[in-house]
Amino acid sequence: MHAATSVDGGDLGLFGPDSVSWRVHGNLLLVVGGLRALFLQALHPRAMAGVAENSDFRTDPWGRLYRTGDYVATVTFGTGDEARRAAARVRGIHRRLRGHDPFTGAEFRVDDPELLRWTHVCEVESFVTTARRGGVRLTDADVDRYYTEQLTAAELVGLDPATVPASADAIARYYAEMQPRLAITRDAAAAAAFLFWPTMPRRLGYTPARGGWMGVTAVAFGLLPGWARRRYGGLGLPVGDLGATLAARSLRLATTALPERYRHSPKVRAALHRARRAGLHPAL
Repeated sequence: MHAATSVDGGDLGLFGPDSVSWRVHGNLLLVVGGLRALFLQALHPRAMAGVAENSDFRTDPWGRLYRTGDYVATVTFGTGDEARRAAARVRGIHRRLRGHDPFTGAEFRVDDPELLRWTHVCEVESFVTTARRGGVRLTDADVDRYYTEQLTAAELVGLDPATVPASADAIARYYAEMQPRLAITRDAAAAAAFLFWPTMPRRLGYTPARGGWMGVTAVAFGLLPGWARRRYGGLGLPVGDLGATLAARSLRLATTALPERYRHSPKVRAALHRARRAGLHPAL
């Protein structure tokens, strides 16, 4: 695991301002990437069963999304101690949870390495793919460096880094190997429908906010690899590869015009402040 990066006594976290992880995680497209990851993760029957049996995503979807995003931000932009404490809490929760295989009924641990690895790979591949298709300039070498950096995040949740694919080619092979194990279960179909039509915050249920959310979710779905969209039967959506890429780029351009207090979360702003105080000026 990486030690925290320190400059002039300031803790810049496990990755630091010169990392690809800061560039990928430091923009609002991360929300779209997170939704894309959820569609992918739901295709693993046990992973989806673990969520359905233990999560409050149907009764508190916005709290669930916030907590997930806050965890990613803490690991990426928090200090080393903050990242390790957040990961320890997550490991402690996962250690206690169990699920049941939707086909056999067999009990399994939520922190089973196969499930942790699937969740991790779907997440990091979705984040970097969405960033790249949204216009963040990343070379092939940058992408592989990002996957290597994110082995630190994999280790934090309890995985042996040696068992985690850490390059674009390795992840492509991993997806190919996993596809025979994937399926659309009843819970997966319900989760996909809920992502498009969640319980909205109070007073936003039947306002343009719902249409905006559905549009963002459609972009996330359109950014999925073709094999994943086909698993869902396309959901009747007309968004294809080119349309999803153009929509992601439009979203990124729109968000770059926002003031920093809206463009970046408090944890990102705090990390940028620490970096600037150390004389560094990362462009996010």
